[in-house]
Amino acid sequence: MSLPISPDDEILNRLSVQLGRHLLQQCHIITTAESCTGGGVAHAITDTAGSSQWFSHGFITYSNLSKQQLLQVDDGDLESYGAVSQEVAEAMATGALKAAQADVAIAVTGIAGPEGGSEEKPVGTVWIAWAKKDSSIISQDFHFEGNRKSIRYQTVIEAIKGALI
Repeated sequence: MSLPISPDDEILNRLSVQLGRHLLQQCHIITTAESCTGGGVAHAITDTAGSSQWFSHGFITYSNLSKQQLLQVDDGDLESYGAVSQEVAEAMATGALKAAQADVAIAVTGIAGPEGGSEEKPVGTVWIAWAKKDSSIISQDFHFEGNRKSIRYQTVIEAIKGALI
């Protein structure tokens, strides 16, 4: 079953409002670096009124070249581990923090399908990294099921939920 994506999606709205309150309490600004979601996380965040108080930049780095140019992801990491990896997700988060001069970053990279997967990294494989300025990075791999839209939706939900920790 495919999960809906719409500007008035109750789950995303609720999570985004929670995230905004959380960031405002800490006087933090957030940025996003997105590959497989194509800006979906930034879209969900900015659907919340007042998000300009706590959201800075949204980097859509769909290609490897854009990851390198905008987020300073190392070419060696891309070659050694692939774009869908813990190393690249963490580098994207770190690069976004620096480029946006933000306090918090969410980075996502994955294979939404329907093609592009492999035995090692099947469709639905997604890495999400959350980074805080002057703190360690947390990253997690996910294995979502469903069609492209559903995988992207589930990624956006998990990305925002993880930023609430």
